[in-house]
Amino acid sequence: MKLYRFLSADDTSEFCHKVTAALNNGWSLYGDPTYAFDAANGVMRCGQAVVKDKDGTYTPDMKLGEQ
Repeated sequence: MKLYRFLSADDTSEFCHKVTAALNNGWSLYGDPTYAFDAANGVMRCGQAVVKDKDGTYTPDMKLGEQ
């Protein structure tokens, strides 16, 4: 099965650590990162899609971050 996640966070080192952790757990970058201003909170936000191939069958109750 192919798994997909979209990681997002404020534009801080937290976002970089989140993506780095996913890469070190076997996820691969998918597409370009996104960057947008969150006017409601007055901060820049980052996003990055990641994918992973894994044996098994997908179910909607899976915790994707634990795969």
